[in-house]
Amino acid sequence: MLSQGTPASVLRRVASVAAAGMLLFTAPPAQADDVRGGQRQVIKTLELTQAWRVSKGAGVTVAVLDSGVDPRHRDLTGSVRVGKDFTAGANPPGVAPRRLHGTYMASLIAGHGHGPEGKLGIIGVAPEADVLSVRVILEDEEPGFREFNSAERFENVVARGIRYAVDEGADVINMSISKELATREERAAIRYAISKGVVLVAAAGNDGDRKIDGDFAPYSYPAAFPGVVSVGATDRRLRRATFSNWNSSVQVAAPGVDIMGAGPGDEYWVGRGTSQATALVSGVAALIKAKYPDMLPPVVAQALTASATDRPPGGYDTATGFGVVHAARALAEAGRLAGHTETATGPEAQDPAKPLAGGQTGPIKVIVRDDRRVTVYAAIAAAAAVGALASLTVIFTLVRRVRRAHISQDA
Repeated sequence: MLSQGTPASVLRRVASVAAAGMLLFTAPPAQADDVRGGQRQVIKTLELTQAWRVSKGAGVTVAVLDSGVDPRHRDLTGSVRVGKDFTAGANPPGVAPRRLHGTYMASLIAGHGHGPEGKLGIIGVAPEADVLSVRVILEDEEPGFREFNSAERFENVVARGIRYAVDEGADVINMSISKELATREERAAIRYAISKGVVLVAAAGNDGDRKIDGDFAPYSYPAAFPGVVSVGATDRRLRRATFSNWNSSVQVAAPGVDIMGAGPGDEYWVGRGTSQATALVSGVAALIKAKYPDMLPPVVAQALTASATDRPPGGYDTATGFGVVHAARALAEAGRLAGHTETATGPEAQDPAKPLAGGQTGPIKVIVRDDRRVTVYAAIAAAAAVGALASLTVIFTLVRRVRRAHISQDA
């Protein structure tokens, strides 16, 4: 049996002194709170300070389909609802889930910090959003990992997790997970989520150093499904991180190297991977949905892509997609599109003579990716076209499992 989703990231723990609430680094600390200081580059790249003047994600629920979230972490308290565990029975009785990867991702999405005015600890992209924790994977140190990845009863936990999250009221679903092959049940679950207005964001995978026929890195699911925002990772120079998968499923990118996040038991971790990049993009999607709750998933995706920075030559490539997500610009673009949301997928969109919301006329074109084409969303003016996907019959390679490891420097 094929392995179910595995976290797409590599982590290392940052030692902490619990009594003082301070972090210890091998280098002298740059400021009193090294955790928030360690987030400075991400906050700057996404222009979060500017974005927070418009939206902080209030009223939005982001489902984190992962290894579980620690609801007691001081940077997440009051923001996490623990949902269903679809891995139940894989671990031996009495073994508690580790919840490292899931807690880390949740903190990047909705961490609210702690201490005076929340200025200590992790601040997520959407600090006022709520998190629904849905456990659909085990981390490889858990004793039931082998059972989980071989028993037939766990084959469609991701599909079941998606449907559960939708029915529990999720507005955005973060899937910092990846697996080698698609299933019919997963495809149907994604179609169901989109039909309910839920934005789906998934990791492109960490096999960027491997090539299929020399032309592209392996495709990963659920990221490569039509309608899912597939996220690649960039390094500190906002170029494709060497581990990030490059293929025509990649829609946008976000920082994915040396990303500070929270771990269970009030710990903090630094890591790299398309997992982290995906969580950041899910946070931006949450900001948009909070401001424009009725905005349809294709239009949210259009806001993310049309506003991206560091665009590649020609507007698109398989390394970083349409560019690096920018929270402040994405909200501005969403505001521009908000008046057109209701007609974006209806027959009226094809009638250039019919007035649109706001008194404008003209078509809104939403081109949804099918099995052989990358999704292209366009509004008012046509977006850049993207080449056809490679055949889905290629045998894909499972991305590397999450492991504690020292971060290697990107070239």
